[in-house]
Amino acid sequence: MPSPPKIVSTARALSHRAGALTFAPPVTHVYNPLEYAWAPHRAYLVRYGTRSPEVLMLGMNPGPFGMAQTGVPFGDVEITRDWLGVRGTVARPKVEHPRRPVTGFDCPRGEVSGRRLWGWARSRFGEPEHFFERFFVWNYCPLCFMEDSGRNRTPDKLPAAERAPLYEACDGALARVVRALGSRHVLGIGRFAADRARAALGGDAVTVSVAPHPSPASPLANRGWAEAFERALRNAGIVI
Repeated sequence: MPSPPKIVSTARALSHRAGALTFAPPVTHVYNPLEYAWAPHRAYLVRYGTRSPEVLMLGMNPGPFGMAQTGVPFGDVEITRDWLGVRGTVARPKVEHPRRPVTGFDCPRGEVSGRRLWGWARSRFGEPEHFFERFFVWNYCPLCFMEDSGRNRTPDKLPAAERAPLYEACDGALARVVRALGSRHVLGIGRFAADRARAALGGDAVTVSVAPHPSPASPLANRGWAEAFERALRNAGIVI
């Protein structure tokens, strides 16, 4: 069984390394929830990162109303607090976008992707402990990028010169997490995550597959995401 400090130290090191990088316009604000929301993030890792899950579910990066508020991947406030049972003090980003304030667990807006992903886990497994016996959820990149308008900018849209050091840091952290957990299967939630997992874990005996992202920006996700997600699980040989 992995030691919680190993996963915690990996997250801490990733926070420092990624947080030291700089990004040019159109990115104007960068949030690092592993820094200002470290307390709930650490609580999530310690509470649920002590098992040996067969599957690591890999997201892309924090959403402005999910992990950017709670420090938990896909961390819709209500589900994070009431189902996962994760809480903690959330401070503020060093430079906060006026249109994207961080109010932590007081954030009144839900995170659709988080409600779909964790809502599926809740309906399928009942108690979070049952879900985490087989699965763990980690975000590839810990940073949330915003443009001047407040629009979210995903890591794949960054210039190559900015992506390279970011991907290097995130690849290394992902490899360490997978080895610490002992997971033999990485399920990329979205094509980007699956592609990055293949790049980071190419030398490891780990199976990588892909499942649809629950974002409302995806037409497929809005036409019955849970059914499409379970179909992807079956196609990947993951039996629920």
